[in-house]
Amino acid sequence: MRSIHSFPDAELRTFDRPDLPPADELDNVYLIGICGTGMGALAGLFKEAGCSVRGSDESVYPPMSTHLAERNIEVMEGYDPAHLDPAPDLVVVGNACTPTHPEAAAARERGLVQASFPEALSHYFLQHERRRSLVVAGTHGKTTTTGLLIHVLQSADADPGFLVGGVMQNTGRSYALGSDQPFVVEGDEYDSAYFDKQPKMMHYVPDRAIITSMEFDHADIYEDETDYRSAFEAFAGTLDPRDGILVLCGDDPDVRALANHTDARTRTYGLSDGNDISARDISVTENGISFTLTMGGLARGSYTLPMHGRHNLQNALAVATLAFTEGCSPAQIAEGFASWEGMKRRQEVRGEVGGVLVLDDFAHHPTAVRATIDGIRAAYPNRRLVAIFEPRSNSSRRKVFEQAYGDAFASADVAYLKAPPVRHNDDADAMLDPEAVVRRIEHHDVPAHAFDNTDALLHELEQALQSNDLALIMSNGSFDGLHERLLKALRERT
Repeated sequence: MRSIHSFPDAELRTFDRPDLPPADELDNVYLIGICGTGMGALAGLFKEAGCSVRGSDESVYPPMSTHLAERNIEVMEGYDPAHLDPAPDLVVVGNACTPTHPEAAAARERGLVQASFPEALSHYFLQHERRRSLVVAGTHGKTTTTGLLIHVLQSADADPGFLVGGVMQNTGRSYALGSDQPFVVEGDEYDSAYFDKQPKMMHYVPDRAIITSMEFDHADIYEDETDYRSAFEAFAGTLDPRDGILVLCGDDPDVRALANHTDARTRTYGLSDGNDISARDISVTENGISFTLTMGGLARGSYTLPMHGRHNLQNALAVATLAFTEGCSPAQIAEGFASWEGMKRRQEVRGEVGGVLVLDDFAHHPTAVRATIDGIRAAYPNRRLVAIFEPRSNSSRRKVFEQAYGDAFASADVAYLKAPPVRHNDDADAMLDPEAVVRRIEHHDVPAHAFDNTDALLHELEQALQSNDLALIMSNGSFDGLHERLLKALRERT
């Protein structure tokens, strides 16, 4: 990861920050970028802890704006240094802020107490409370795995604290203080703030951790695969060698090799030979995956997971591995799996109109796109699978992933792409060409089409979709409301 001293504006990024006040002296918290998924959840945690909380964001819209309003958290639209008056006890600076951001710059120039999102979470909800930190990290699957772990612990009558980068369908929650010892956190490898360039996950100093996968991502902040891998090697090294436990996906040789970078105990899970926890007798239906869980080759009960895809079965095995170390029984884990309703925007059924089933998924990395398509293909073998994708994130819009995206759609029946958004600071030569992706998809005998905007794409989908189709919409953003707009158009057509 790039050193903070290598930035041309390093003098604005390196400055003396006042120490964070003790929790019992913290009354007023201000969050810049409060409507982000993680920041909104952190605002809720501070509110539950008894603080007065307010913040600002450039785009204030539901559901986060509604969620914050229901908790009497004031949200100001737009950024203005005057919003910082009266001065809060703590300013949490979102990682989208640059050194010249109006409020971030004002906080720095006034010498206000500042922290990055993960720094604040760790300081006030992990270290101060002396909670046992359970962290789920990895390139893919960490949100689903984190949510499922939380749900399994809750099903076993525990009350963990948690913060996850998505909304759990069972409860509609993405955070809670909890009253029991464990605190479950989704550990992101992206950087923390303009003045804090270490990966978010490094702040959490886990007692126990899962690493689901490791594949080059975030090309905007990591130089190459070696640089990216070093972040996870450093994270593995943070576990306490005395009682830490690191749970690794043994199906991934690179992840398994992280055992060489920790002195803590390690456990492996997966579907290949040689893992500590695995699965056999696997069967797939539209309702999910049934399997027998094995530990050391011995059966430890039968389980049903109402999700699809090899990757989600691996995620479930990861959760079981860590849940066993937390004292959960096979029966409790099986009950947690069976009652799991999933995360919003992860294989979420948005509706069915005129025989067209519309699913929403957050997949945006080529491997995640491929795994999602393959999982849905296995679950719905008799439907025409129409894959619809928007490369939106800083990393997914990059040319380096063109060929991988082209190969990721091989199991679809037809593919539709929306051209990635163009931003003012983009290097045109480094950006993905959707027509090149289309040509690669068609190399796999899958018809493919690219569209400049969502309106044109929607018009085409209205004409092309037919009864018994499955429209799988993949984006890590709102996709301009395509899901609901498509369902509305189908209703009107019907």
